[in-house]
Amino acid sequence: MKAVSDFIPLLGAPVRQDEGHLIKEIASSWSVTLPEDFIAIAGAYGDAVVSDYIYFCGARTLRRYADGMGRQLEASRTVPHVVLPTPGGALVWGNTIEGDQLFLVPRGGGTWTVSAFRRGWADWHDTDLGFSDWFHLALTGGTATDWLPEWEPLPHPLELNNG
Repeated sequence: MKAVSDFIPLLGAPVRQDEGHLIKEIASSWSVTLPEDFIAIAGAYGDAVVSDYIYFCGARTLRRYADGMGRQLEASRTVPHVVLPTPGGALVWGNTIEGDQLFLVPRGGGTWTVSAFRRGWADWHDTDLGFSDWFHLALTGGTATDWLPEWEPLPHPLELNNG
């Protein structure tokens, strides 16, 4: 499990002032406990576009994105999960510029793993990785996928969305 400090070489200094408590409030309103690494990293870097490719929800947009995009995805035959705020649902936490939707899926015992609806393939892609491990590998080109780009030299540029 990675910490916010592990993302400083990849994303620069945190762009948010520890907004994790706001994400915890959203999760509480949905009656779920999200992974601490997601809360910390989204609280430090959320609501930003990473390298003009990955949109990463944070405290300002997480609820609105889940309510809007989550409803659409929940109706899709390709997404095999209900989506928060539906009880027991997966968290849709971002997307790529290609229209791939990024999720955290509850696996029981407090474990959540990253999965994606890959628009270009019209399929569902599961991983066995938690958020921070997957995100770190994704941002360093360390994932064995052909649906993420080859990145420019680090750190990734961030474009903030203040929602």
